[in-house]
Amino acid sequence: MFVNRTAELEKLQEEYESEGLRFTVLYGRRRVGKTTLLKEYICDKPHLYFLVTLESMPLLLRRFRDIVSAQLDDPLMAQLPFESFGQIFSYIAKHAPDKKLVIVIDEFQHLGKIDASIPSQFQLIVDEVLKDKNVHLVLCGSIISMMYAQTLSYASPLYGRRTSSIKLNALKYEHLDAFFPNLSSVERIELYAVLYGVPKYLEFFGYEGDIFAGIEKYILERNAFLYDEPRYILQNEISEPVTYFSILEVIAGGEHKIGNIAGKLGKNVQNITAFISRLIELEILYKEVPITETNPQKSKKGLYFIKDNFFRFWFSYVLPYKSQLEMGQTGYALKKIRESFSGFVSKTYEDLAVQFVRKHFDVLKCGRWWNKEEEIDVVGIKEDGLIVGECKYSNSRVGTDILDALIKKSAALESSLSVQAFILFSKSGFTEALIERAARDRRVVLVEKLEMFP
Repeated sequence: MFVNRTAELEKLQEEYESEGLRFTVLYGRRRVGKTTLLKEYICDKPHLYFLVTLESMPLLLRRFRDIVSAQLDDPLMAQLPFESFGQIFSYIAKHAPDKKLVIVIDEFQHLGKIDASIPSQFQLIVDEVLKDKNVHLVLCGSIISMMYAQTLSYASPLYGRRTSSIKLNALKYEHLDAFFPNLSSVERIELYAVLYGVPKYLEFFGYEGDIFAGIEKYILERNAFLYDEPRYILQNEISEPVTYFSILEVIAGGEHKIGNIAGKLGKNVQNITAFISRLIELEILYKEVPITETNPQKSKKGLYFIKDNFFRFWFSYVLPYKSQLEMGQTGYALKKIRESFSGFVSKTYEDLAVQFVRKHFDVLKCGRWWNKEEEIDVVGIKEDGLIVGECKYSNSRVGTDILDALIKKSAALESSLSVQAFILFSKSGFTEALIERAARDRRVVLVEKLEMFP
């Protein structure tokens, strides 16, 4: 299924329509839809598509040669011996059609793993072999750290040669409609909280109206498609996985201050700082500071969260119960999930509420706020005022007491700006008393369904 990716397709098309050699680096984590995007892009264009697998270099060269021979309709080429990618690209340069040719090397990072000289070889291909040719070269990869080292870093021989780079991220919440068009708002939020916006997960997950049945079948069963997915991703990106896994499990368990994280692991803060930084570089973790901080980079109030909802789910409910799951006891983990699922989803609900305010109110920035005593789920900062919000993901209707508590907490905000609106987000709706009060006070906004994306 091909969903959205409008901006990325436009960028690739722009490269195609530009004269001469164009060179794009496309990268992103596994299952995020890179190959699907590329197939959509090249479907109506002359192209060569080559998927790199972990084979010996002679086998890869022969396979690439045969693909080029077939695509160029040149049987003679299939009989020729080639000893390097440079030789094959030289042949392509001499025999390519006049119309722009797209050449895609997918899972490019595997080439560098097989032969460390590959980035230098492709430097020569870009600088000399293809420099005056009407070609769009696309190098695509899913191990982010290796793609960065081989193509994007200053130390790479290919540094500065690309004409564009695209980091493909997960789809946004609003795009879940394409996969599950008949879901209620609550069902969609719960699915997004578990699977995030990773297209392959959404496509594969057989949702039939019961999120827990889907979790058991597609995540908890030890032969399931998603049972060990984060482990595979992380082991390709990092060394010393035990420490990284421990950090992520502690954060998923509710510790977000770096001192508390270190304490849970029995380590000093200095011992885990490098690991935390690495996880942030890989966009697995992110650091959040109160939205009112004037110098966020130097703030000492930072908290650490797992960015990918599926990683957060896996480290909350799969890794901690691995012993039971390996014995086929999925019911035990499922019981734990049911007991705390509303609390787990509430973090995603808060994140979506922040997105709602960013989209529908003219704010300069928006996020959470906290001090030692109080916490506010949503604070939007405008040029002339503030917007504050409270989220309740529960089965009870929200009443006037929640509004009064929000008004009281907002007085603690360290800002010279006044509050222009109080927004209440509720999974289960609002009491009649609160609805009547909102009708009288234009500053009060009630949001029951997060259908902020038309």
